[in-house]
Amino acid sequence: MERTQAQALAVTAQRARLLALDMVHTAASGHIGGSLSVMDLLTTLYFHQMRIDPKAPGAPGRDRLVLSKGHCTPALYAVLALRGYFPIADCRLFRSIQGHYSGHPDMNHVPGVDMSTGSLGQGISAAVGMALAGRLDGADYRVYAVLGDGEVEEGQVWEAAMAAAKYHLDNLCAIVDVNGLQIDGPTADVMPSEPLDAKFAAFGWNVLKVDGHDYAAIAAALELAGKTKGAPTVILARTVKGKGVSFMENDPGWHGKAPNDEQYNQARAELLAGMDALAGPDGLAAAERDTAAYLGKKEGN
Repeated sequence: MERTQAQALAVTAQRARLLALDMVHTAASGHIGGSLSVMDLLTTLYFHQMRIDPKAPGAPGRDRLVLSKGHCTPALYAVLALRGYFPIADCRLFRSIQGHYSGHPDMNHVPGVDMSTGSLGQGISAAVGMALAGRLDGADYRVYAVLGDGEVEEGQVWEAAMAAAKYHLDNLCAIVDVNGLQIDGPTADVMPSEPLDAKFAAFGWNVLKVDGHDYAAIAAALELAGKTKGAPTVILARTVKGKGVSFMENDPGWHGKAPNDEQYNQARAELLAGMDALAGPDGLAAAERDTAAYLGKKEGN
């Protein structure tokens, strides 16, 4: 991946982080920590890797993505909005009874959502079914499933892993957001799941490990996954929960908590400073336009 491509993805991810922060603050609820950690992965998938068309979100030949860690819709909605699936202004309906942008993805009402998820462990099972259906239909689409490392404590995840290996689903790529934290604390303390690489390998998967905030590394791993034949691939992406906001990073308390006004202002200032470092005034202007659209304001008001 060229440096300019990586920079463009970084700017997009930063804009998405700002939108996610705004959504959670406005709704006074939502899962911000894991949304910030997974943002670079989703941005690379939707803006670099996946074969998709926002104008035809239900196209039969499209690649599919299942957000198995379904509570992190602030990340998914922000990326889908920036990708053009629906107006950015719709993000202000997050968790509102006035819209359908609920705390977990809804495939029946939100364009670009390929599977409704919520109960942890079920998303990867649905992704296995999608991949198997594609194999039986002779279709060439790929299926991506994004899980949390706390989620893999669910037994259903490993049942799905066995099925994917049994049917040699090389059109399936699981990505685990390994941020090391879950709602009750470090995963190593709550229910140790490491070594994830050895476990997935023992279940018959091709295993890749990357820095989940390195766009070139993510893209390279996704390319390798696409070339792997005869087995599903899992990408273990090491990330930082709360990425980009100093007081949220590596703090399990921000798993599912909304910032108050003071915390929101500080977090927004830090993310905007990051945007300035990445893209300068043009990036900041783009971020402000996104916010204006989110708030339903006309540009220039």
